[in-house]
Amino acid sequence: MNIGDKIPEVLGTDQNGKEIKASDYKGRKIVLYSYPKANTSGCTAEACSLQAHKAELEAAGYAIIGISKDKQELQKKFADKNSLEFPLIADTSTELLQELGCWGEKVACGRKTIGTLRTTYLVNENGIIEKIFSPKEIKTKIHAEQIIDYINK
Repeated sequence: MNIGDKIPEVLGTDQNGKEIKASDYKGRKIVLYSYPKANTSGCTAEACSLQAHKAELEAAGYAIIGISKDKQELQKKFADKNSLEFPLIADTSTELLQELGCWGEKVACGRKTIGTLRTTYLVNENGIIEKIFSPKEIKTKIHAEQIIDYINK
């Protein structure tokens, strides 16, 4: 997906078994971020950065939604372990990740693999993508600060 595109209506099922839809957030903005694997150091740092700045993001009108290919049970453990208070979508089929354009070839430890490309989409109140943070732009430990800096410009 690109800037100006509308996100899909059905996003998936979160760690608590709740179906998450774009229309659930009508009138609110969304930080929609994809991450490769729960409980890894980078993904944990990114999620904890977003959680630490959740109130600030909410004050700016944003809700947070995470997506990975991890199973619902692993998403739940990840959320509970790190006190994450936002939905984590379990996209085990990678359908949403592919539709968003954050599933593809990447280099890990010098070898090419197919997987989740760490990407963040800032979505407006109408479900339209306004900004995309590419994998090369994201700094996991301070990602929420990057988003807040962008919002405040």
